[in-house]
Amino acid sequence: MGNTGLFLLLLIRSLLSAEGTSTSETTSKSLQQMCDINAEVRRMSAELAEQRVKTEQQQAQSQATDEKKCLFYTKCFLSVPVGKVAFSSALLDSGEKALGPFNVDTTIVYKYVVSNFGNVYNPQTGIFTAPVRGVYHFLIFALSMGGIPADVYLKKNGHGVFMAHEDQPSGHGTASNAVTLLLEAGDVVYVTLPATRRLKDNMNHHNTFSGHLLFTMEQSTCLCS
Repeated sequence: MGNTGLFLLLLIRSLLSAEGTSTSETTSKSLQQMCDINAEVRRMSAELAEQRVKTEQQQAQSQATDEKKCLFYTKCFLSVPVGKVAFSSALLDSGEKALGPFNVDTTIVYKYVVSNFGNVYNPQTGIFTAPVRGVYHFLIFALSMGGIPADVYLKKNGHGVFMAHEDQPSGHGTASNAVTLLLEAGDVVYVTLPATRRLKDNMNHHNTFSGHLLFTMEQSTCLCS
């Protein structure tokens, strides 16, 4: 017997006990109440079933909408055109001179621009700015003067990454280093000359800073499960 039937039997028994007697009028009223309650239970069950169907339909529509948004955002992101990104620069655009030593670490401004595809390197500040999220490769070269070490420090967003170091007691020496970095769009990369260090350069362009994009790293904005 279902819960509804058991509930109705208990209700009838309670009504009969309260009256104390079992007359035809009491029985008729009890049966009418039972019918009314049964009808109300059926009505409520139907409403609950209808509400459950509506909820399932809404959930299905919401999921379909989310999937469409996911596809839209992913397509939009992947369709952003990425041009060629590469640059190469040297310390001096003319003449011959030394850079440093300074009392504080100083950003090196490589003024002579050999190439700057994508306009990613700023020869006024010495800073490279990543245009897209991707993997980039950078190279630095430095020329030292005898008696004063040549150190150049490649930095990403203010944090040191790699250093090139050379220390010759006399004459000249060269230092170099290279690194591959994952950069987000807007990240900056530049080179600094530490305090008390010095570089020497001329028209042969011994001190250089170069970099290029190896490949992009696409990142979808959709978080579909």
